[in-house]
Amino acid sequence: MEIARTIHLVVEEANLRLDRYISQSCQEFSRSYIQKLIEEGYVTVNGQGTKPSLRLKSDDVIVINLPPPSPSPTLAPESIPLSLVYENGDILVIDKPAGITVHPAPGHPYHTLVNAILAHCPEISAIDDSLRPGIVHRLDKDTSGLMVVAKNKAAQLDLSAQLKKRQMMKRYLILVRGHLTPEEGTIEAPIGRHPKNRKRMAVVPGGREACTLYRVVRYLGDYTLVEVTLATGRTHQIRVHFSAIGHPVAGDAVYGVRLPYLGRQFLHACFLGFRLPQTEEYAEFRSELPAELKQVLERLS
Repeated sequence: MEIARTIHLVVEEANLRLDRYISQSCQEFSRSYIQKLIEEGYVTVNGQGTKPSLRLKSDDVIVINLPPPSPSPTLAPESIPLSLVYENGDILVIDKPAGITVHPAPGHPYHTLVNAILAHCPEISAIDDSLRPGIVHRLDKDTSGLMVVAKNKAAQLDLSAQLKKRQMMKRYLILVRGHLTPEEGTIEAPIGRHPKNRKRMAVVPGGREACTLYRVVRYLGDYTLVEVTLATGRTHQIRVHFSAIGHPVAGDAVYGVRLPYLGRQFLHACFLGFRLPQTEEYAEFRSELPAELKQVLERLS
């Protein structure tokens, strides 16, 4: 059995199915891909072969021997609906729905936002030969909201520079468990790889600087609706920071708390502000909460 790399996981939460636990811990892989790995013998638990439905115990050791990747998929346009907020010769501003991955990766090579963008704007394939042409920043698969995509290399370099210099303004609406106080605040805590689970992030000594600003929008029973502004852009920053202060994001299966009537994390990119490439004009874009998140607020009210 030829192996490309190996992932080790130590189980922290008992009684979850094996395929579900790996899916939560290794979000770059689809659940169907994980099930295939298990069924083909690439996954062991405590040194033994197993099946996707195995119920895990605390401190079980999972070893995933990833096979060599198949040849990279060729990017192809796909007729996937796009919600366009703004477009000019240099950029697209897209309102991404939850449930779609931004670009191809192992386990989900097709049906991504990039495939949809290629159908609308074929010229972005000329930016580079990667699987993410034009992508400046990303949103998690289960996060909805605003993204800006470059249509040419000059625009991509301009937007990437704004992002690196923290000149791009990004705000989010999130729902967290508990009564968050004070009503305005800043969370400053370094973020790095989780010491036991390398596919998760955590607040760790020596991690990268991370700063999150927040403002309470309103209280809803045992939950709080919060507007968040990112001063830095670390992986899973919002989810990790609010979990670390005891107010995890509702619906977040990895760092947060589940709600029986919410099938995704309550995290929505509601505001995006930046300078338009070439003209240097500052532009702002806003996105309302999608219907499924509005329904959660109505239910809590």
